[in-house]
Amino acid sequence: MFQRLIDDFKESTGNTLRLTSLAAAAAIALLVTAAFLCAAAFVFVLERYGPVQACLTGAAIFFVVTLIAAGSYMARKRQMEARAAQAAKAAKSAAQTVLSDPMLVATGIQVIRAIGVKRLIPILAVGGLALGFLASRANASSGEAPAE
Repeated sequence: MFQRLIDDFKESTGNTLRLTSLAAAAAIALLVTAAFLCAAAFVFVLERYGPVQACLTGAAIFFVVTLIAAGSYMARKRQMEARAAQAAKAAKSAAQTVLSDPMLVATGIQVIRAIGVKRLIPILAVGGLALGFLASRANASSGEAPAE
């Protein structure tokens, strides 16, 4: 059983490593391509208009690239925050749905009758403490700002 889990982990790790190395190679190739395109634009503007205009053109190109990168970062950040909010809302909704299920309430009453109230009180106290720790831990982790 553990061997299968280990083999699955090794395979997924290998696949992730291969995909990451391919993405890194593509990123390096894109960087080299962008550098040559910027150099070509610089030389073209330098020959036509002069060195000051060529430098300003290079600065404008990199400024546009920076704006695009910042815009995509902000959009991705908003998307991640929206997903986190939806997940929290879904978890809260699922918890409310479970607690309002009549079959669950009936099962709880049967468990109380079978175990007895005197034995169940310490179990509920420990469960309540565990639930309180879990809730405070969830609130502490959701209150932190996401790492950037």
